[in-house]
Amino acid sequence: MYAAYMSVTLVTAGANIFSAACDFVRYKQVSIAMARAGVPDSWMTTLGILKAAGALGLLVGIGVPIIGTAAAAGLVLVFVGAILIHLRARDYTFGLAVVFLLLAVASLVLGLHPGRRSRDPRPSTSPR
Repeated sequence: MYAAYMSVTLVTAGANIFSAACDFVRYKQVSIAMARAGVPDSWMTTLGILKAAGALGLLVGIGVPIIGTAAAAGLVLVFVGAILIHLRARDYTFGLAVVFLLLAVASLVLGLHPGRRSRDPRPSTSPR
């Protein structure tokens, strides 16, 4: 379970760092998608900060689980909000937001799983 948690968390963090960078540089495709959904261009920096903070929180959460849980939950909220905003605008081109949402949900679920805390796949033996 530890390997799955680490893999998913690192991919989620990397994807969100990339997405945040696209927001910070105002990548044309991202700007077009946000405009279609009715999101003002002025929100791009704020959304980039939220994604970058979530990615950093996931990485810190590898050592401090409560931070990782909070970061994953925050990213889930960001991407649920993104999908809802696209739906409200009747813009159904939000497939990438679904991928980011699924990654965040997977990070959250695996982070909450008790088996993620140990690299040792053997069950612990307690003295009786």
